[in-house]
Amino acid sequence: MKASSAVYEVLHLRIVSGKLKPGSRLSVPAIARELDVSRSPVREAVMGLVGEGLAQETHNRGAVVTRFTPAALVSLYEAREALEGMAARLAAPRFGTDERQRMLGILREHDEVARRGDFLRHIEVDAAFHLEIRRTAGSPTILRMLDEIQAQVAVAMRSTSVSGGMKQAVEEHRAIFDVLVTGEPEGSEQAARRHIHRLTGLLKEGAE
Repeated sequence: MKASSAVYEVLHLRIVSGKLKPGSRLSVPAIARELDVSRSPVREAVMGLVGEGLAQETHNRGAVVTRFTPAALVSLYEAREALEGMAARLAAPRFGTDERQRMLGILREHDEVARRGDFLRHIEVDAAFHLEIRRTAGSPTILRMLDEIQAQVAVAMRSTSVSGGMKQAVEEHRAIFDVLVTGEPEGSEQAARRHIHRLTGLLKEGAE
């Protein structure tokens, strides 16, 4: 693995997991010292994060982890609604026994997480559910686009007070699953879009 790719993976994980908070400075010299690499691969990795919207260039601090405004988060969810719907449509006819078993495992864990009220784990399991759908869809383009959006959502949701409700999220995920197992593309797309559309509406209300 290239040094820049290794640095990118470390920083990406820290940002998406919340270890690096929005507004945190991505100091090239400091990161290079910590990871024992030259500054060039760190610069390349940071620029990759900027390109994906996870970091922003500033005038006097270099790059920092992106702070998502309420309007930016709404925009992300509007794009996500269309893409998640299409991913579910494409995944439905490809949804076999293996996919069903993996998703049932995710849903069982999500049930337990919701009962515990573990919001941070909820974000991770929620993301795993949608990742399973977009991988099953078999579209590299949709996978790439939603991977980028999901990473930005993970960062943004850790810094917003808006919550769609863990129990309701599990119920809606089960509704999506129930249609996916039938192999019906139209119904799968509609179920996925309804789920994201509800969240988009909550975010719009929070932005007002």
